[in-house]
Amino acid sequence: MLHVRPAAVAGLFYPDDPRRLRDQLTEYLSAAAQDPALRPKALVAPHAGYIYSGPVAARAYALLRPWRAAIRRVVLLGPVHHVWVAGLALPGVDAFVTPLGQVMLDRDAMAEVARLPGVETLPAAHAREHSLEVHLPFLQTALADFGLVPLAVGGADAEQVARVLDHLWGGDETLIVVSSDLSHYLPYDLARRVDDATAQAILALDDRLVGEQACGAHPLNGLLRCARRRGLTPHLLDLRNSGDTAGDRERVVGYGAFAFTEAAHGSA
Repeated sequence: MLHVRPAAVAGLFYPDDPRRLRDQLTEYLSAAAQDPALRPKALVAPHAGYIYSGPVAARAYALLRPWRAAIRRVVLLGPVHHVWVAGLALPGVDAFVTPLGQVMLDRDAMAEVARLPGVETLPAAHAREHSLEVHLPFLQTALADFGLVPLAVGGADAEQVARVLDHLWGGDETLIVVSSDLSHYLPYDLARRVDDATAQAILALDDRLVGEQACGAHPLNGLLRCARRRGLTPHLLDLRNSGDTAGDRERVVGYGAFAFTEAAHGSA
């Protein structure tokens, strides 16, 4: 029997009607500028409701269009919001479901990383978690057939996360995605200054980010450590906040989209 994790935030963070969802994703991705010279090994994109962060996330996912058939595995890491995890948690299921259909998980890869220190299987950490789920419709639209390795990240430090990423790094067939928003609930002008400083830290591959800068600081720090060790080049694709998209400017949430390229794929 196939064990699935059903969609938890469809109808809340994004449309639960497949046609409306496809139309919204098509609109976002069509409007997103893309550089065909960039082949990302890793992406960082936000995880808020689509009306707030969807246009920013699309700037990252639009880069995948030329590599639609080549990317066969996605390693997706995001922070926990409901159930705390000391390290990193696998979901203990065979597939995730969205209104666009099933996303099959890479069971062999998950079995390998399950043996690493700090990695556990904890379905409860995934059951209501939106930080991973909101990326799945983007991936289902941007890519062809792929296997997913989803990891909910709690208190894992940069080295724990980097160790898992190193194990799953693979070649051109593997894409890494880190889910993170930036500052939370600051006034618009202050948020812009804070998020700009955070973006500069990310571009400097500084793996000492804290939660006030990025709610996904733990998985993001692990990616930044790997990127520095492996000589990846970071690219800022978009930097906005909810005051720029669909919210007021009294208390905003920051969103950034970043790509990381290897030397052979557009790092110049």
